[in-house]
Amino acid sequence: MTTPKNILLLPIEDKTIVWFAATNEYVVFENEVASILQQRISGSAIDEIALTIANKMDIPFTEIKHFIEELEEQFLNKTLVETFPSEKEVSKIEKPISFEISETYLINDVVCKVAYLSKKERELVHPKFAHLVVSDAPLHHHLFEVFIQNNEIILFVNNAFIGTWHPEEVHYFQGKFSMELIQKIHQKEESKWLGVFHASAVSNGKKSILFLGDSGNGKSTSLALLQANGFTCLADDFVPIAAENTEVYSFPAAISIKKNSLQVLDSLYPTLASAQEYDYIRLNKIVRYLPPNNADFTTHLPCEKLVFIKYEKEAVLKVKSISKLAAFQQLIPDSWLSPLAENADIFLDWFESLHCYQITYSDNEKMIEKVRELFG
Repeated sequence: MTTPKNILLLPIEDKTIVWFAATNEYVVFENEVASILQQRISGSAIDEIALTIANKMDIPFTEIKHFIEELEEQFLNKTLVETFPSEKEVSKIEKPISFEISETYLINDVVCKVAYLSKKERELVHPKFAHLVVSDAPLHHHLFEVFIQNNEIILFVNNAFIGTWHPEEVHYFQGKFSMELIQKIHQKEESKWLGVFHASAVSNGKKSILFLGDSGNGKSTSLALLQANGFTCLADDFVPIAAENTEVYSFPAAISIKKNSLQVLDSLYPTLASAQEYDYIRLNKIVRYLPPNNADFTTHLPCEKLVFIKYEKEAVLKVKSISKLAAFQQLIPDSWLSPLAENADIFLDWFESLHCYQITYSDNEKMIEKVRELFG
């Protein structure tokens, strides 16, 4: 892989994926365009590049020069803008003297206490982790505090301020909460993580496969079916991968099951029928939570395959290899990826090694058998 100072380039199929350090952005370019960016980063003058291309392709010099200038303005002159509250703004946050609710979660041998100002804050976090609650745990190792103040969701961890989020950014808050949690479970700082993917991770005990799909495609239902048939749920919706070994690490959140999946799963999971429902109006979905069957949340396993899964009524089972570029463009938008250059480099190498598939199915048994074959 070519590694200029501020960008990384990975040729895939007939295109090039380019990572920009300044914005932590991944963009797919035609190879010729990626070459222009690489030359500019390496110090070649715009006029020199434009003249070479104009002579080679019989395009007016001024037209090429203008294109390069626009390309540079759009991608090379950007900077990553991160907004953090100033010290003055942080000083205005008044941590509550008391919290109405506290829950203690035991994750293997790690005890996390989460203090919620009220039921409103509790609903933002607790449903996915209710299966981990213990009432007789020893002293906690970590303290999370969640409260809403001046219409902002605020998070402290071990008395350190983490951030604030508007109510419409609740999914960013939940992502950050989960990020803090995996750091405590696996004892790795944020810089040690390659990325976190909006996917499901399934294990056969030796390795893992990532399952992806848009909401409504049956990803969580497939995961629930698989874990009822001998597979282990490593993670659902929030799949962390470490930089040091590019392995998938366990995350202890429950699997979210939509109402229209209950009929398929009720014989496998009788407790779902009486499980509490949560109506997420903002997300336009009603879900119940199914605990993962993972007995060891310290588990981490290699991943060699991405599978985009889709349930279609009366569809004949179809499994096919898909373009890595197509997989990449579906994987990236909902993912958090490390902004560190060394981690971005590892991520691109890891992605290049993956095999990508798409499964379309209607018959659950055939889908499960096909997944067994993919593991084999």
